Amino acid sequence: MTHILGATDAAASGPEHVEEAVAYDAILLASFGGPEGQDDVIPFLRNVTRGRGIPEERLEEVAHHYRAFGGVSPINDQNRELKAALEAELARRGIDLPVVWGNRNWNPYLSDALNEANERGFTKLIAVGTSAYSSYSSCRQYREDYAIALEETGLLGTIQIDKVRQFFDHPGFVQPFIDGVRDGLAEVAAKGVSPEKTHVLFTTHSIPSTDAAKSGPESRGFGAGGAYAAQHLAVAEVVMAAQTVDPEQTGKPAQATKPTHSLVYQSRSGPPSMPWLEPDINDAIDALAADGIEAVVIVPVGFISDHMEVKWDLDTEALETAGGHNMVAVRVPTPGVHPAFVTGLVDLVLERRDGVPVADRPALTNIGPWYDVCRPGCCENVRLGFKPAAAGVAP
Repeated sequence: MTHILGATDAAASGPEHVEEAVAYDAILLASFGGPEGQDDVIPFLRNVTRGRGIPEERLEEVAHHYRAFGGVSPINDQNRELKAALEAELARRGIDLPVVWGNRNWNPYLSDALNEANERGFTKLIAVGTSAYSSYSSCRQYREDYAIALEETGLLGTIQIDKVRQFFDHPGFVQPFIDGVRDGLAEVAAKGVSPEKTHVLFTTHSIPSTDAAKSGPESRGFGAGGAYAAQHLAVAEVVMAAQTVDPEQTGKPAQATKPTHSLVYQSRSGPPSMPWLEPDINDAIDALAADGIEAVVIVPVGFISDHMEVKWDLDTEALETAGGHNMVAVRVPTPGVHPAFVTGLVDLVLERRDGVPVADRPALTNIGPWYDVCRPGCCENVRLGFKPAAAGVAP
């Protein structure tokens, strides 16, 4: 009989979607974490890369991104803001669900959050991870860290952890990008660049090609890029379909005046010998410039907040690449604490609390709504193998 590690009774048998109400008593806001001073940078990077044998010289290369911002990653303050926004939305709606916050790689750690939950008498947690898509690093690794934290704290069997579904196509996550692309295209047009000379770059974190291929359940048959690439491509199509262009301004039919778009990747960190998802955003900008594109709208569709890989890799490196070609470049905001996003996260929690039937759950692509309980073998890391993970069917 299937049994899910650390799950509530409603999820323990491993259904794809849990349509039974669960009396959760707290929300676990789970994030990546980041350094908060120069002395934290290298220890933080060691945490992130533990078990991968990354040499100190390579860590120093990455460290300069953080050192350029005083050694402080913006992600922790962004999580504090998101936690406060969630608490305010819960209070506005009269929902008594406290929020505890824990990180995978820096203070406060997930184990700190579980100890806090235990001290406050919370035993049923619904986890909201700060990553919307399916892959090892954006879903399964979070689930592994939930399992590790339960073991480290000795709270396995005392605290139960379920998680909300990956929310890549939930309206609350997608709407901020729809708004942002609309505003970005208007800004480009105001600078005199036509839609035909504009390209929309949807960008997300590159991952190893082997991890991409294993993202999502194999039974779905997503192809070489797995669920990870398929989910991003589907969201990009939704965002672009929501854009309108006034034909009176262009003299052409609206459908003929939308800019082209593509999915690109950023923040690659692996050795050159290991294939990662491509093209890199900077290479894509170079190619677009060679093709006569005069403006790019950069959409960080893979990220929920303006953390380091947005501030450095996009706001510094990608904008510099565009500037080198005298291209107009506009970077669209991430969801952050956009009201639609905050409301959407609370709605996702209530889906599980109330056991909302899957037919009544909003999803803007035909890929979702995604699974509540991750499927067997989902998002395998081929190099590390399967480890115990909460909120999913083994392995």
